This record gives sequence, structure tokens and C-alpha cells, in this order.
Amino acid sequence: MSDQNPGPHDSVAEEPPAREWLIYRGTGEPHDGIRALPKAPPWRDFDGGPLVAPAPDTDSTSTRRLGAFRHMAEMHRPSPEELEIINAALYLRRPLLVTGSPGTGKSTLAHAVAHELRLGRVLHWPIVSRTTLGDGLYHYDAIARLQDTQIAASSRAAGVPTGVVPPVPVGGIGSYLRLGPLGTALLPTAVPRVLLIDELDKSDIDLPNDLLNVLEEGEFTIPELERIAEREPEVTVLTHDGQQVTLRDGRVRCRSFPFVVLTSNGERDFPAPLLRRCIHLELGRPDHERLATVVRAHLGDELARVGDDLIARFLERSRTEQLATDQLLNAIYLTHHSEPLTRDRLADMLIQRLDRPR
Repeated sequence: MSDQNPGPHDSVAEEPPAREWLIYRGTGEPHDGIRALPKAPPWRDFDGGPLVAPAPDTDSTSTRRLGAFRHMAEMHRPSPEELEIINAALYLRRPLLVTGSPGTGKSTLAHAVAHELRLGRVLHWPIVSRTTLGDGLYHYDAIARLQDTQIAASSRAAGVPTGVVPPVPVGGIGSYLRLGPLGTALLPTAVPRVLLIDELDKSDIDLPNDLLNVLEEGEFTIPELERIAEREPEVTVLTHDGQQVTLRDGRVRCRSFPFVVLTSNGERDFPAPLLRRCIHLELGRPDHERLATVVRAHLGDELARVGDDLIARFLERSRTEQLATDQLLNAIYLTHHSEPLTRDRLADMLIQRLDRPR
């Protein structure tokens, strides 16, 4: 029986390389991988248009979030599970609900994705107990428009000579209407905008349910513009970024569904219909390696090295106490500039448990 082992000149079938399906890789290195994102599934495919201008470049907010020294620090790569969940939200065009204790990097995640995928400035919608859906969609200043109209009418009635007292200019309705962060994120763009809906658990009981239809349909209407659509079908308004866009028939409908990050500190439960529409990511307590990387990105190698003992103490205390990463950053920065004898006292003063009884 002949030997079945292949000879040196026999060809051996090679296994195809593993398919790299991750669009966001968590490396911190900007790339154009978003262009390789496959077409949306049919139930999340939107056809808004015409396309508007791309998002403005990232601003100082992202620098503060990601760290001024991030180019010097090896960015901590998220765990495989975290990467898969984030990319699932990108592929499925679903909001990403990120939960975890304060200071675990929930809000920073939105800036990290925008930075690496070159998606431009992050739209930030901070939530408080009085926030309504309308605050995120748009604001129409009807009072200012009425006041300008009355002042202009009074000037004409008084016969004020032209050029003596310039009348208040009264523009069209678009001069008094501005899109909010959610409304701007739903404009038709070639690539998705990044929207951070921060601390949704601070909202009143109605907001999570109010978000359902907008996040599902990827569109909304502006009644003030719908009423005048026949005589004025196109109206130019301001976006949350301060740019001008033209809306048609009072409707905003996305083309690329935005990458929406909803954060929660876990202070309340959300309704099942909202959870069904979201991809859920739970961020656990950071380990020593991740905290050291955060310190290095924000404060540089030297302060990360001299503050290593504070990182260890912070981790030990966080096993039984609720602490936040920005407390650690404050402590390392201040103790670096203080007298050595006061170092421990200052660190304890700045890193106080957040769950202590009142």
C-alpha cells in the first residue's frame, strides 16, 4: 500500500484565513472600515434623502474623553465579547444600551467608536428628569418669532425712516427652528452619525417608551413645517452642530441609521419593548491593566508609573465601595503636584466612596 503522506512537491490545501468581520476593532487607530459595513438587514434599511453634508470633525470633547496622550499609550483592547456586541449593534443598526457603574467608560465608548471609524463629532444628549423626546428632536422658538414680527410691525407703523433704526429682520420659520441631537443624528448621511444618549436612567418614566417609535422607524416629522409644506416645501434649518440643512415637507428620515449609545448606571429598569430594540452591553469593573491604560492615555507614562500604587489601592477599595475612574485621575494628577507628606491624605480626600450613607 502506498504511502499517503504528501511529498515535498505535492500541493496541500490550505485553510482559508478567518474572515475579519469586526468593523470596530478597539485598537484606537482610525481607519475607514465603516465603508465595508454590509447593507443593512431589510427590516433596518432606510431610504432617507437627499444626503446632507458629512459630520464635522471630532472636537475637544473627544480629546477629553479619550485622553490627550492616547497616541502614546497602547489603547486597551476591549474583550472579544465586548467587541462582538459593539459590532452587532453596527451590523444590525440597533441602539447599544451600555450599563455599568459610574466611571467604567460607558460614555467614552461612543467617542472611541467615532474616533476609530472616523464618524466625526459625537452628538451628545444628556438626560435629566425633565427631558422630553421633543428636546432631542428639535426646538421651535415661536416666542422669538412673534416678538420679531411685532417689533418689525411697530417700526413700520411708527414710520421710522429707513436707516435710522434698523428694523429687526424677520426671517422664515427656519430661522427659529433648530434640530436637537437626536434629530440631527437622523438626517440622511452616507455614513452613520454617533449619538450618545447619556444617563437614560435619569429620565422620567415616559421617555424610554417615547423613544420607541423614533428609534424603530428612523424618522420623525415637524408639524410646524408640515402645515406649510404646500406653499413652502423646502425649509432651511440649523442642526445641533450649527450647520444649515434643508428639510423637505417637514420630514426627517435617515439613510444610515446612527450608532446610538444609550448609557445607564443601572438605577432603574427599562421597559421590555425598549430592551427588545437594543443590543445590551454590560461593562464590568476595570482591572489594573485597563485602569493603567486609562491613566496613561490621560496623564502620560510618567504619572501612570508613579501612580501605580494609587491604582492598586483604588482597585482594592472598589471591591467593596462604589468609586469612579475620574476620582482616580484627579488623585494621581493632584498628588503628583503636591508635597509628598500630604500625598496619601489628598488621595483619600479625593477618592471617597459614592455609595456612603448620607
